[in-house]
Amino acid sequence: MTMFGIRQSRRLAVAAIALALPFFTSLAHAEIDGSGPDAWRVMGVAPNDVLNVRMGPGTNYPVIETFAHDERNLQQITCVPFYTMAHFSAMTEAELDALPPRWCLMRTADLTKAGWVAQRYLIADFDEEILFGDGEPQEVMDVEKILPAPTTGAQAWSDTDLVEHARGLVAALYEYDNPALGQSHLDPAAPDVFFSTEFREALRSRPPGADLLIGAQDFQGRVSEPVPDPDQPMFRGMITINVEVENFGQTHTAVFRLRGDTTRPDAPLRIFRIEHDGWSYP
Repeated sequence: MTMFGIRQSRRLAVAAIALALPFFTSLAHAEIDGSGPDAWRVMGVAPNDVLNVRMGPGTNYPVIETFAHDERNLQQITCVPFYTMAHFSAMTEAELDALPPRWCLMRTADLTKAGWVAQRYLIADFDEEILFGDGEPQEVMDVEKILPAPTTGAQAWSDTDLVEHARGLVAALYEYDNPALGQSHLDPAAPDVFFSTEFREALRSRPPGADLLIGAQDFQGRVSEPVPDPDQPMFRGMITINVEVENFGQTHTAVFRLRGDTTRPDAPLRIFRIEHDGWSYP
């Protein structure tokens, strides 16, 4: 197992089950049995504001409580609408778009407050000491530092340079996701270096039904280092990067497709599609 696989197997085992990361669609309440997050926290609320807690799942219900803008250790009871990955895979884009925004029934750890909140304001809340064992603070990663440096000089990038940059960008995506630090590439505050404009718009309008990095709801295994596709790393401007994912003894290849995003100045390289066995996004 590579060093990448060793580190990611420990972190992604948690990240993959953080099913309520911003814009993610969770399956059900994650019980305190190792199958999911034990606690959640509020995010995306201004420091001078609070999160409204309502009597039912929607803004038409009255506000009965509030959570602080950075409330932590919240417990999740259930979320609606509810569907499994099998349901998600069988639904058309029109059916998915027709689903209402997801709401979750939450309560504080001391049980003094409870009510419904919009899921987009929730993120898994993990304790760093539990995740890493040493209790040492983890540094927030600078994405730009781990991406390959661009070629300098008058000559344009070679195909080899572009493929290596694409490989480094996919590696940066896996490295950046860190629930212990509250970091997610789906967070609107995350560095805008991973996905194309079209991909980001899809995340806002049609959340994925599974973890995009490992292609499942739960995870126990390892993730290999990203590598260029051995047969066709580049074809007509599209670059393909593969990541081997071993999950519960089964192995499949996560396929990342990248190309220049022409909606941005200088058309920077961005991920425009992710493919797993049997499904792809967006």
